Amino acid sequence: MVDLPRLDGRLPLTILGGFLGAGKSTWLRHQLHMGRFGRHHVLVNEAAETPVDNLLLAGANRIDVLAGGCACCTGLPALLAALRRICDAASGRDAGRIAGILLETSGLADPGRIAAAIAADPVLTRRLSVAQTLVLVDSLHGASQLAGETLARAQIESADDLILTKPAGADPATLGRLALTLHQINPAAVLSAAEQGVAVPLPPVQDGMTPFALPALSAVQPILPYRLDVGQGGWVALSTWLSALIHARGDDIVRIKGVVRTPAGRLLLQSVRRVVQPPEILPDNDALAGPPPEEDVIVLIGRGMDGDRIAQSWRRFGG
Repeated sequence: MVDLPRLDGRLPLTILGGFLGAGKSTWLRHQLHMGRFGRHHVLVNEAAETPVDNLLLAGANRIDVLAGGCACCTGLPALLAALRRICDAASGRDAGRIAGILLETSGLADPGRIAAAIAADPVLTRRLSVAQTLVLVDSLHGASQLAGETLARAQIESADDLILTKPAGADPATLGRLALTLHQINPAAVLSAAEQGVAVPLPPVQDGMTPFALPALSAVQPILPYRLDVGQGGWVALSTWLSALIHARGDDIVRIKGVVRTPAGRLLLQSVRRVVQPPEILPDNDALAGPPPEEDVIVLIGRGMDGDRIAQSWRRFGG
């Protein structure tokens, strides 16, 4: 894909959104590998103070990480400041140095609120143009998220393009009904699918399929990140403890991610609800995008958790 400059001189901004665990970093990793967004400045936002997602984006030429606050609310001032800095660095003699900016939002962000904040900023509105809002939807968990999360619906409503991720793990009936539901929420968005970032065809919607029911939503507890130092307890103890924790609290703990030192090397851990992804060994050199990982720290993102009790449980088990 050729990156053409805009006639008005503004930098195009692509917002990549999606609920926790939708697979944003995995999708973007493949796009970078294929050369897409190769001349973009990538901004990765994580609500937690311990960034992890940037570790998957070694293909990015320029990358910054905004950690410790969601870019649509608590982290919004830091986002606007970062966007101004990038615009300044890409102006004057350096105009054309980058083709645009890609913002990978945290899984707790509403892309619509970010776009509105940029439009209201007297500086950024003259220097940036929101070119595209891509929102990824987890084929395995999308239906339950839309049934219970106001944020998940807001993300869908803000999208220009909706991409169903992990379709191979979902049965065709669920996938078809989810596609109909997304179309019902946002009929204007272009719908497609991708497996590990690779575009795949959507299965046809069968006759008689109907969208999932979308009940009225009431206020729920906020989803928050919790940092846990897992120390030197050992990989066997940690994996066993995490399995028990996910079994007991998998409906509350939406996401777990972190980097743990093991005899095999540094492992990148990730889970979504009760689905644990195979750990990925990270290189021991500095060939990683963004800040180096903080080892032996995991981040649990969910609602209704007591950080002190979780830490106490880990200390008793293996910490």
